[in-house]
Amino acid sequence: MIDHAADLIGAYDTDRASRILVVDDNIPNVRLLTTVLNRAGYDDVLATTRGKDVLRVYEVERPDIILLDLHMPDANGWVLTQQLRELCDEPYLPIIVVTGDDSAEARTHCLRAGASDFVTKPFDPSEITLRVRNLLEIRRLHLALARENRTLEERVRERTEALTASRIEVLDRLAAATEIRDDVTGQHTRRVGALAGDLALRLGTSDPVAELVRRTAPLHDIGKIAIPDQILRKPGPLTPEEFDVIKTHTTIGASILAGGDNALIVTAERIALTHHERWDGSGYPRGLAGHAIPLEGRIVAVADFYDALVHDRPYRAALDPEVVLTMIKQRSGTQFDSQVATAMLDMAHDKSRVRKLPLE
Repeated sequence: MIDHAADLIGAYDTDRASRILVVDDNIPNVRLLTTVLNRAGYDDVLATTRGKDVLRVYEVERPDIILLDLHMPDANGWVLTQQLRELCDEPYLPIIVVTGDDSAEARTHCLRAGASDFVTKPFDPSEITLRVRNLLEIRRLHLALARENRTLEERVRERTEALTASRIEVLDRLAAATEIRDDVTGQHTRRVGALAGDLALRLGTSDPVAELVRRTAPLHDIGKIAIPDQILRKPGPLTPEEFDVIKTHTTIGASILAGGDNALIVTAERIALTHHERWDGSGYPRGLAGHAIPLEGRIVAVADFYDALVHDRPYRAALDPEVVLTMIKQRSGTQFDSQVATAMLDMAHDKSRVRKLPLE
């Protein structure tokens, strides 16, 4: 009879690499099942007669299918089935309950607990091998589908990252081109990005959040592309009307970045819109106050203020860094979030920082 089962299963495309776990407190039953499976072409058969060891064996050996006795002195089959289902982190783990209890109650309990199949003893070797073969094929299909899904997800992630990177590169180049009109070196946007990222870390944000701020802060003045040169590069003081035009770079920048579907563009839009808002509500364009101003906007407000004042601009010479730091301290709690201002002052005088603040 066993030889017949081996001949029968040999006619199918058997997955000989599959690992099978047999659980039964009766040693002759274990030997019989192992022999049937070996002769059917399954060479990797593990076995235990101790139900309480099943979860540990599963975690260590990771079998592809489990043949589980229902009634054992130290474990209940359907409880073990339920525990295996809770423990399993794979797409599909087939569990065949092999038992001498052919009652409807036993079958219902097992299937409800998550058993894939139910075989009564004494079993037909042909039947058991075919059920194993069929369930392993279902497992193979589940795993293949999971692999394909992971591959597709990875491709989507890579394409999304590539698309995001290309968008940011275009926006960075646009921001740099805009900045050259207002900064001879064109480095202001990059310096603000680096300083804003450091400030975010100093304030206790996670590395991914700080990196997001670092990458998006350079776009804060992208709206200046729409400001006429005679205003943007005017060497003297601006009239109230001209300053009103300058202020529109916040809303223009936000409109350029509006409608983004990823965190980079959304964050860049918030920064462009809010980096001239003030803690006390006297800023522009919306007069937001306190925590109504997004954190990234509050951070860039300080970073932009510092970098703009310690470098030459078309309309004024650079100020001494210590003078600018004093100005930030004086404006803490009014123009600037006091926590961000304090972080800036601490960074400026923290000699233990790996990358020193560019005070020159």
